Amino acid sequence: MARGLIVFGVVLIVLGLLIKVGVPLGRLPGDIVFQRAGSTFYVPLVTCLLLSVVLSVLLALLRR
Repeated sequence: MARGLIVFGVVLIVLGLLIKVGVPLGRLPGDIVFQRAGSTFYVPLVTCLLLSVVLSVLLALLRR
């Protein structure tokens, strides 16, 4: 359990640094944005898929 929490924390730190440097994680092509007068609805489909693949590979490598 402790190892999983440490990995999760490291992943969050890396994602935070990537966003701080300027990697557009939330604005990838394929993310859906609905804009109306006074409101915006955002569905980050591609961002979620990309993060899922990266985390799956990372966790698979750490389990070995």
